[in-house]
Amino acid sequence: MIQLGQARTWIIDYASEMGSRVEELNGLDAALADGDYGTSMHRGLAAASETAKTSETESLGDLLKSIGMAMVSAMGGSSGPLVGTFFLRMGTSIGDVDETDIAGWAAGMRAGAEGIMSLGGAALGDKTMLDSLVPAIEKLEASTELSTQEALAGAAVTAMEAAEATADLVARRGRASYVGGGGVGHVDPGAMGVAIMFANLEAAVN
Repeated sequence: MIQLGQARTWIIDYASEMGSRVEELNGLDAALADGDYGTSMHRGLAAASETAKTSETESLGDLLKSIGMAMVSAMGGSSGPLVGTFFLRMGTSIGDVDETDIAGWAAGMRAGAEGIMSLGGAALGDKTMLDSLVPAIEKLEASTELSTQEALAGAAVTAMEAAEATADLVARRGRASYVGGGGVGHVDPGAMGVAIMFANLEAAVN
C-alpha cells in the first residue's frame, strides 16, 4: 500500500532533488528548447512541497489535487497545466482514501497520463515526458501481484531506461520538434524529470 504520509514524503523529496538538479535539467532542455525546464519544475515543485508540508487533509486524493493546483499556479506557461493536470486527474481517480494499493495508484497515474495526452496532444513516441511516464505506468499495471516495494522498484528502473531511450527519438511535439534532426542524441528533460519522480517515489515508500 501507498499511504498518505508516504505521498507527502515523496513530493517533498522529489522537490528537493529536482531543486538540486536545476542546472543539469536546464542543460538537457537547452539542447531541445529554451533551457528553463529545471527552473520551471523547481518553482512548481517548491510550491507543491509547501502544500505537502502544510496541508491538513487526510485524503490522498485531495492532497494530490492540491499539489496539482499549486503547480499550475506556480509554474504557468505550458508546462504548468500539463504537470498540474497529471496530479489533478491522479487525485480524482484515487479519491477520498488515506492509502491505496498498486492497482489503484497505477490507475491514478494512468488517468493523469491521459489528462496530459488530452491537454497537450502528445502521444507515446513524440519525445516528451510521456515516453518515460507511460512505460513506467504499464510496468506498475503489470506488477499488481508483487509487493508495493517490488512494483515501485520495477517502475523506477523502467522509467529511467525509457527516459534515456528518448535520446533515440525524433521530437514531434513542442519546441524540440524544430531542432535540427528532431533532437536525436539528446535526452528529453521531461522524461528525465519523470524518471527522477519514480525514483523518489520508490525511496519514499521503502
